[in-house]
Amino acid sequence: MSEKNIGLKLPTPWRYKRYYLFIFLTVVALVLPWIKVNESYFFLLNFDKLELHLAFVKFDMQELYLLPFLLMILFLGIFGMTVMGGRVFCGWICPQTIFRVIYRDLIETKILKLRKRIKNKQLEPDMSIFQNKVKKAVAVLIWVVLSFVASANLLWFFVPPEDFFSYLADPFEHIILFGTLVASAIFLIYDIVFLKEDYCIYVCPYSRVQSVLYDENTVMALYDTNRGGHIYDEHKVKQFTKQKDIQVKEPHAECTACESCVTVCPTHIDIRKGLQLECINCLECVDACTVVMGKLGKPSLVNWSSEYEIIDKKGKTQYFRPKIIAYAVLLVGLTIGMVLMGSNKEHMLLNINKENRLYSIEKTNDGRVVVDNAYEFLLQNTQNEKMSFYFEVILPKDVKGEIEIFKPKEDFDVTPGVKKKKIVVLRTYDKLSEDDRHDTIIPITIRAYAIGHEDKITVFRESTFTYPRADIIKNTK
Repeated sequence: MSEKNIGLKLPTPWRYKRYYLFIFLTVVALVLPWIKVNESYFFLLNFDKLELHLAFVKFDMQELYLLPFLLMILFLGIFGMTVMGGRVFCGWICPQTIFRVIYRDLIETKILKLRKRIKNKQLEPDMSIFQNKVKKAVAVLIWVVLSFVASANLLWFFVPPEDFFSYLADPFEHIILFGTLVASAIFLIYDIVFLKEDYCIYVCPYSRVQSVLYDENTVMALYDTNRGGHIYDEHKVKQFTKQKDIQVKEPHAECTACESCVTVCPTHIDIRKGLQLECINCLECVDACTVVMGKLGKPSLVNWSSEYEIIDKKGKTQYFRPKIIAYAVLLVGLTIGMVLMGSNKEHMLLNINKENRLYSIEKTNDGRVVVDNAYEFLLQNTQNEKMSFYFEVILPKDVKGEIEIFKPKEDFDVTPGVKKKKIVVLRTYDKLSEDDRHDTIIPITIRAYAIGHEDKITVFRESTFTYPRADIIKNTK
């Protein structure tokens, strides 16, 4: 009976929706590393220049306090996604799955016709035929090229594309970059051509983690045993291979035993067996059963739903349950925390180290005692243009006197991305303390700023100024 005769309109296959998402993710991954706003990238962890670019804002490596936020958001996002939708990440977002679809479904099946049908992923091509061997070789060569493109694309999130290609022009000077590119490409070739879905089944640790995260409301690809019948017994042993055998024991059983859901599965499982670690929630079995049962005027026996709704018949799937709300709250909290910390980004970096010598002291011709303290300022301009910097000394209100900047006398230029070392000498002519027994440690605040941009590019650093005890001042010649 045709679909037209029974008036049943089949929904858009999940496979097509996955393809649209794969195309979108691929375009975003390829284009995003090339987009710059004010010389900053959307995401770049640049070990070469010790920079982190996030949402088109540039951070120095000293500001990597944002990276733990990113990692926590990534892992909690995947875990929350798993609690909600099972291994939906594996079937819809994971690069391994996308690459396998490109190689198996696009290159081998659609372009080279090495495989007969996308819907039959169990039947491997007959490699005893010479023509198939040639097609296989061509498929591998195409994937070798794409593997290097994918590996380069990955590295663009760690090395800007313009630097990447200039570095590759002299590979012996950048052996680590070149080696990483080749090694990752070789891994992709082995993984996609030879290891295939065995990576998902045996290598990827995520399949083991998922079983801990699932609950009865987790949405996944499920075979409805209430309608279709029990193909496997409680020990997961297959009982029936034909529809008439199923209906002898369960007359209401609707499963036709066509096994379309089995032949289409990329991880080679039978979804009618129940929840299995190998299932990546690609939903191809749902599409296959939808077509077969649609021809009979019935809804699919395999659905993307939960045990709560399909197997236990307790009601509709509860999406907004406490566990999901907790993940959402954590993700929102982490995102807000990261945004707040990122908004407090300092537009210049300054480290102040006091020299080992506590102070130097001398007497001027007019009889005044001069006390100097020396410091090493390490300053970095995190802007995109050369700027001039200077600073001032702020004393506590209870300190009577003044500390002036003896060296340097004038402001100095700092090139973007370059750390500038500056020896700074602070001097006082005033009597800041009269302690007869100990040197006096005076807390000071250094206010450093960019000339002409004082309202935006200003930082404050705490330090100390050591003033000698009274007898040293008295005996200075």
